[in-house]
Amino acid sequence: MARTGRRPGQTQTREDILAAARDQFAERGYGGATIRGIAAAAGVNPALVHHFFGSKDQVFVAALNLPFNPSVLVDTLLEGPRDRIGERVLRLFLGLWRRQETRAPFLALLRSVSNSPEVAAQMRTFMETAVLSRIAAALELPTLRLTAAASQMMGLAMVRYVLAAEPMASATDDEVVALVAPVIQRYFDP
Repeated sequence: MARTGRRPGQTQTREDILAAARDQFAERGYGGATIRGIAAAAGVNPALVHHFFGSKDQVFVAALNLPFNPSVLVDTLLEGPRDRIGERVLRLFLGLWRRQETRAPFLALLRSVSNSPEVAAQMRTFMETAVLSRIAAALELPTLRLTAAASQMMGLAMVRYVLAAEPMASATDDEVVALVAPVIQRYFDP
């Protein structure tokens, strides 16, 4: 009698889907790639892509090895009082950069978007769709404010972690939060 279900042992399916996703995102960008297209390129059913990754956002995160989950990020930012969101955003951001396992992918991503207009366009579309638009809708804020907050944090990351400019590089997270969180909070205030 023939066995049903998954074959025993290692499977290459997940890696095949990731390779197809990287190709689809490279060819079509984040906005043009679809779960169906990724599945077709990998030679699998779209349901299998959903099984392994869930949404298109999650496929993108896995394909580019992004060091954060956008759904968790958005949920974390929106939890708690609105008048403390600047501090939450900053503490989350600093935490991601502080840990080596997330700092290395962030540095690689920063280099990639700096050197490749295609990667920059994909990342921009992804951030606009998966993060900024969701936060803007939840807080009823114009996305201009959110991109301004993001620019502040990217500048902070460049000075603190890439350039390692003192005294910002050696300041404690609490010192940075005390100094910068009120500026970030301003973008989130109604």
